[in-house]
Amino acid sequence: MQLKGIEKKEKNQVELTIEVGKEEFEKAMEQAYRKNVGRMRVPGFRKGKAPRKIIEKLYGEGVFFEDAVNMCYPEAYDKAVEESKIQPVDHPQIMVDDISPEGFTFKATVTVKPEVKIEGYKGLTVEKGRVSVTEKDVKEELNRMVDRNARLVTVEREVKDGDTVVFDFEGFVDDKSFEGGKAENYTLGIGSGMFIPGFESQMVGKKVDEPFDVNVTFPEEYQAKELAGKPAVFKCLIHEVKETQKPELDDEFAKDVSEFDTLDELKADLKTKIREQKEKAAENEYDEKLIDAMLEHFEADIPEVMIEAQIDRIVEDFGYRLSMQGVTLDMYLKMNDMSMESFRKLFREQGEKQVKVRLALEEIAKLENMEVSEEELEKEFASLAEQNKIDVERVKQLLPAQSLKDDLLTQKAVELIKSTAKKPAKKTAKKAEKTEEKEEESK
Repeated sequence: MQLKGIEKKEKNQVELTIEVGKEEFEKAMEQAYRKNVGRMRVPGFRKGKAPRKIIEKLYGEGVFFEDAVNMCYPEAYDKAVEESKIQPVDHPQIMVDDISPEGFTFKATVTVKPEVKIEGYKGLTVEKGRVSVTEKDVKEELNRMVDRNARLVTVEREVKDGDTVVFDFEGFVDDKSFEGGKAENYTLGIGSGMFIPGFESQMVGKKVDEPFDVNVTFPEEYQAKELAGKPAVFKCLIHEVKETQKPELDDEFAKDVSEFDTLDELKADLKTKIREQKEKAAENEYDEKLIDAMLEHFEADIPEVMIEAQIDRIVEDFGYRLSMQGVTLDMYLKMNDMSMESFRKLFREQGEKQVKVRLALEEIAKLENMEVSEEELEKEFASLAEQNKIDVERVKQLLPAQSLKDDLLTQKAVELIKSTAKKPAKKTAKKAEKTEEKEEESK
């Protein structure tokens, strides 16, 4: 292989002119012959036994050219990419120019990473949010704990708002039943808003084993178009009424739900944990603000293919998380009446920002001559193995070393941005006091 030329095209495209010599091409021609000879009929020879020269004479000298080119151009292209030091972000478009038994020349046009300009990433000034934990925060967390430990208890009375009922129903539109309008022993929380407007409120006051009708009108924007805007009657029969009984918030509750003996000890622990959560959230928000500030100094003409590839990864990750819940992406799209195109548009802004951030951090790492040592790389492999409870060698098989190096370099770039960031000018004592008063009032 010989790289004959590199030409920059418009919009981050590069054209490589690559020559494959006689020796390389001859090896590929021989491979192509062995691949195809068994399928070729040649008078006077048994199938698969005809010599290559006889076949070329019969069918023409170029009979194996196409297969031979397809066999050897990928390796030639990879070597040319390495030699030219370009960074492709898409598959190349291949066009063969001259071809003969002496070899061939082809042009590979490919989209590459854009040139990036990034300045002013040191000394960024971003305000970091203050963290405080109020009694209201602790009370809200305690209430959530109480709700999680509540019990549903069967009661013998009429239905009240907030109850849970087990009932049968069958819906009719124009005196005809419809698909999805019937169920038995269905569990519904009254006031949950799970059913169409007006349904749940009409169940309040009803009793077990006493049939009744619920009259409603389907919303105009209802997903089943044949039912949208139409009045309906649901024949209902309640089998069971349950009310939510919450535990008392006292020392006994603290003993039941935690390792503490008193409610005060539980409150103190919750306050500590809430503070830790808020501090982590504040740190993440601060990091995000720093990244946004960095991007204000970022310039690059990003190829569309890079953004689309990032959206692909986001969608793939979304689908994987859905599968953990037993739902496929196709099912999710149907349930939400969305096309894949409209779904992907939801992630356009996120995908574009992620590409910008990655390019900016890579450029900073390059400008700062950052490196990742073998010791750092091995340490990270070991950490990933421990986190995922698998062997280190298995991690190395799944994650290419260069990919991990790139990730570590971007982490170092982030650390540089954070370590050189400046604190905003301090507020005067009076202003700070007023700000704190406003924050407390808002809580």
